[in-house]
Amino acid sequence: MKIAVFGTGYVGLVTALGFAKFGHSVYGIDRDEEKIKALNSGKVPFFEPGLDELLLEVQGKGLVKFSTDGKEAVEDSEVIFICVGTPPLEDGRADLSQVEDVARFIAENMKEYKVIVEKSTVPVKTSYWIKRIMNLYREKDVGFDVVSNPEFLREGSALEDFLYPERIVVGVESRKAREKMEELYRDFDAPILYTDVETAEIIKHASNSFLAMKISFINMVADLCEKVGADVEMVAKGMGLDSRIGQKFLKAGVGFGGSCFPKDLRAFYRIAEDEGVDFSLLKEVEKINELRPVKFVEKMKNVLWNLKGKRIGILGLSFKPNTDDVREAPSLKIIKLLKKEGAEIFAYDPVASENARKVMPELNCLSSPYEIAEGANAIALITEWDEFRGLDWKKIKDNMETPLIFDGRNFLEGRKLASLGFEYYPVGRKPFGRMNG
Repeated sequence: MKIAVFGTGYVGLVTALGFAKFGHSVYGIDRDEEKIKALNSGKVPFFEPGLDELLLEVQGKGLVKFSTDGKEAVEDSEVIFICVGTPPLEDGRADLSQVEDVARFIAENMKEYKVIVEKSTVPVKTSYWIKRIMNLYREKDVGFDVVSNPEFLREGSALEDFLYPERIVVGVESRKAREKMEELYRDFDAPILYTDVETAEIIKHASNSFLAMKISFINMVADLCEKVGADVEMVAKGMGLDSRIGQKFLKAGVGFGGSCFPKDLRAFYRIAEDEGVDFSLLKEVEKINELRPVKFVEKMKNVLWNLKGKRIGILGLSFKPNTDDVREAPSLKIIKLLKKEGAEIFAYDPVASENARKVMPELNCLSSPYEIAEGANAIALITEWDEFRGLDWKKIKDNMETPLIFDGRNFLEGRKLASLGFEYYPVGRKPFGRMNG
């Protein structure tokens, strides 16, 4: 099939390259000239494992074309995906202006029937507004259908999530649109749930909000575990063995970030408020998450006594491993709080330092974990990059002023570090080390 994808960010680019991998002919459209120039030269403009190789593969086969001009793409494609940004407004609601712009552009340039697919995360009833824009600007005799096909991509494993999904959700209103989507997804080995459009639109927000709720719940439990001397890791394991609960997303730490969970959580309870439904539960989920960096810094202060003048090394800046995304990253919130206390911050991340400096230009990013350890009074692990497990921790200890580690993800082996002479402070677990037994 011939497909057009408007927007070449995380969702749009993975969607475009993923469908090209399955042999479809794909147009990738974006207003950003520099991004399109980079893609046409074979370079992915952000870090996501596997995308660079796939881009070169499908370009070599002539299956993908990138452009800032979408007219040809609209005219030539059977299915058009809207994958543009829906950033939060000040009140938490989604800004849908880019979605509207694309819908109008499609309407003004299509000459025959098209399936227009919402792939961006949008509030329920967005399909109604897309249809309204289409009807206002299209030629009267040109037909179309609007489909909701929410994405479930995790940054850091987005390509795998696209190629081997756990489920595919498709909201349709006509048999013709369903047949087009069935043809598009015929080579995917995954259960496909067909619903009405409004139901599909809600599924994405409901899914992300539920996962955020699990994270905030286990973080709340972690605080209690610290007070009574229990182990949140074992509590989570005991809970997760119940098949009704499961192990995933029961990981205590400094909270969730990124472009999805915080934004979708706020948008979902705003949607509910607009409809007169009480979603105060989700406001508590958000409140718990917002306090995680504060509690983490308070723990550091309780151990170090005074943070003013202390040299703190930060391991990890991205909101999660295997991505360079620092949007809503707990690391930046923690750094801001530490700096407010007068601490001197030195940070390291394998790929996210440049993006972090765009948000926080004064941030001192060094080129290795060993550099941030030199003369440090403490190291705080914020992002659980695999490479941090294999560091020479004895070398790090020897370079530090005082060997204190605060593990914001319960990622490192506390007993092993304690045997090297560290004091190790995890989340929701007993600390290890010279002062802690």
